[in-house]
Formats: sequence, C-alpha cells, structure tokens
Amino acid sequence: MKLVAARTYAILSAGVIVFQIALALGAPWGEYAMGGAFPGQFPPELRVAAAIQAVILALLASVVLAHAGLALPKWSRASRWLVWVVVAFSGLSLVLNLITPSADERTIWAPVALVMVISSVTVAVSKSPQ
Repeated sequence: MKLVAARTYAILSAGVIVFQIALALGAPWGEYAMGGAFPGQFPPELRVAAAIQAVILALLASVVLAHAGLALPKWSRASRWLVWVVVAFSGLSLVLNLITPSADERTIWAPVALVMVISSVTVAVSKSPQ
C-alpha cells in the first residue's frame, strides 16, 4: 500500500508541477489558482511564485518517494520526520483549496489535494527503509 500511495502522491505532484510551470511561463489559467484573483496570465511576481511552488512540490514528492524507499536512499533517515512536513503541507493545501473563493479552483484542486493528503499520510505511517 505504501508504494502505491507514494507513486500516487508523486504522479499527482507531477501534474501540479506541470500546472505551476505552465502558470510561470504565462499560461492563462489564473482563475484556477491563488483563489482565482488573477484570471488569465499571472502578473510577473506570481509567475515567480508559481515557479517556486513547483520546486517546493518537487521536494515534497522527493521526500515521499524517499520515505517509501523508491528514490533518494540517502534521504531515508531525514524522511522519517520530513514526511510529516509533507503531510502538514498537504493538509494545509486541502484546507485552502476547500475554502478558496474560486469555484473552478475548488472543483479541480480540492479532490487532488484530498488524495495527496491520504497518500502522504499512508506513506508517513509506514516504516521507512533502513
């Protein structure tokens, strides 16, 4: 179950990363992010924020994969506590996606965030490889 959950988290993260990179590059999808406050293309400062979010998501997915023993074996020991940072981040993301004023954002990203919470918790409660 741990391996399926870790792969699920990584795949969903990859999808969100692609979305964030697209926003950073100027995709006109602003109504689906940041509460829908910036429909169309993000302004330059939010494009930078989207790129930073993509990097953070990649790091979070790396922690989950490390804790599951699927990648980065040198991160195994640190992943024992870092995976709980991932769970907290995922939980916060779910809450924010549930309360966003953007119905479009909520419809798309709340289910994704819910699955990411479930999968990160599943990985977190499993033992990391030694």
